Amino acid sequence: MRNVLAIAEKEIRSYFASPIAYILIGLFSLLFGWFFYVYLMAFVQQSEQMMQFGGGAGTNVNQMMIRGLFQNTAVIILFVMPMITMRTYSEEKRSGTIELLLTSPVTDLEIILGKFIGALTLYASMLLVTMLYMAILFKIGNPEWRPLVAGYLGLLLMGGCFLSTGLFLSSVTKNQIVAAFLTFATFLMLWIINWLGESSSQTTRDVLNYLSITEHFDDFSRGIIDTKHLVYYLSFITFGLFLTAKSVDSERWRG
Repeated sequence: MRNVLAIAEKEIRSYFASPIAYILIGLFSLLFGWFFYVYLMAFVQQSEQMMQFGGGAGTNVNQMMIRGLFQNTAVIILFVMPMITMRTYSEEKRSGTIELLLTSPVTDLEIILGKFIGALTLYASMLLVTMLYMAILFKIGNPEWRPLVAGYLGLLLMGGCFLSTGLFLSSVTKNQIVAAFLTFATFLMLWIINWLGESSSQTTRDVLNYLSITEHFDDFSRGIIDTKHLVYYLSFITFGLFLTAKSVDSERWRG
């Protein structure tokens, strides 16, 4: 575990030693803030309209605002995540430090887990900054905190899936741009895969819906934590790290 944490710390330092972390956190916070403002204004407008008709007591900030906010945040993740993972292995290959890393007294699993935890820490920092907006929401309103916890858990798990996939795709190329493009293309396929089943049989539709990474997030955005979604995301992360391990192992043998 000590080696894993050492590698994770090295990854975190490399992110924050360059403008990468600050740009990503700033960009993510800016986009989240924009969606927060749009949904807040829409919620206020709808609440005022409902109050005029005597139905103001039925407004629910979680259903009318937060669910849509989290769903749009997932879209932001689709574009931001490739920028986090594109350099994890491809930069090591390009600079030649991959050989030094592979010959060091650490296992492939420790390397992979260390890089994954480092990237996940950066992503968690991005989510943490957005909680400032939620603090504003609690200041001016009365949202339920449990749906917020479920939504953030869903975002964290979905991000973990993207990171594990991005690690694998970064390990198969030396070019960061290629790694970013492959990662985004894969994410997009996982995003829209259920669209392919709209005109298919019920069995095919059910399979594609299960494979879709967004279908499993919908319940989280509504404040529901379902075991089947947890199993899906954790299995996805494990499979992504497994593919990365196989890729790194082949790199070791080639080296």
